[in-house]
Amino acid sequence: MRATTLTGVGEIEVQERDRPEPKADEVLVRVGACSVCMTDYHMYHGTFAAPTPLVLGHESAGTITEVGTAVETFDVGDRVAINPTVPCNACSYCKRGETHLCENNTSIGGAGETILDGAFAEYVRVPAINVEDIGDMSFERAALAEPLACCLHGVEQTDLTPGDSVAIIGAGPIGLLLLQSFRNAGAAPIVVSEPDDERRELAAELGADIVVDPNEKDPETAIPDAAGGKVDIAAEAIGLVPTIKQANAVTAQGGSTLVFGVPDQAATMEVSPFDIFFDEVDYRGSFSLTVEDFERAVTLLQHGRIDAETLITERIGLDDLPTAFDRMENGEGLKKVVVPGIDD
Repeated sequence: MRATTLTGVGEIEVQERDRPEPKADEVLVRVGACSVCMTDYHMYHGTFAAPTPLVLGHESAGTITEVGTAVETFDVGDRVAINPTVPCNACSYCKRGETHLCENNTSIGGAGETILDGAFAEYVRVPAINVEDIGDMSFERAALAEPLACCLHGVEQTDLTPGDSVAIIGAGPIGLLLLQSFRNAGAAPIVVSEPDDERRELAAELGADIVVDPNEKDPETAIPDAAGGKVDIAAEAIGLVPTIKQANAVTAQGGSTLVFGVPDQAATMEVSPFDIFFDEVDYRGSFSLTVEDFERAVTLLQHGRIDAETLITERIGLDDLPTAFDRMENGEGLKKVVVPGIDD
């Protein structure tokens, strides 16, 4: 099979590899689509540690072509989405249901204590418990189940009550999935800050009550003006220290600042302990997803509660991953999806 392999920092090579053989409790999936994530970008640039050589890609869906001898829940031909988080189910976090914080977490193509080859390839080997049936849903839509599940987990982290006001800093693919997730959960009003004209327009189409241009007015003023005051929840969906500070600055007393964008691992920032004490503002992180988040994401996508197709702006082959990373760095387009064989 062909596989797009990270061979070093900033180095990608399409290799010919042996097709994986599933173990007894695993399935082999022919990849139909795998979308590109900022985690892939960070691993490519070395700002997230990754062993090499490694096949990246953790937002994927495809068709089961082989099942292990102990697998009874799936058959050859089943169409599935892949949950890339493989918990140990033995540590204290797993035992209390926080599988995303697993001390021995294994990831298929993404960030984790142990990282297995992912889905920027023609085939990927996956534990059978990590796939979810998608019926006749397109592979491209189903590939967004993983980032959507992360967004659902982020919303849950904020303890949102219907009617809570929300600000989202950044309307890239993740910001737009967060927007839809907050809207489904009953947030109102939702204010989105985004400098790109087309992304602001799309945010409005996907449910933002108000959009603001940070190039025209300081978001720390524009967001409270638009929302009628500081917001109950401010979510940063970019991963930069200045915008995390921006989000915190517009969070009301007693509210939550959600750090959702993926920051550089070396990034640091100053906070005021007194402000945290006096304003009772929570900084909340949101990393990865649980099994339940993934199942809910697939259900929402199947029933059309999330507009996924609008977010997919580019379909590329296995050879074009470096170009996708370049376009991400320049903020061009939205979600890039690798479709193995598209150039054949």
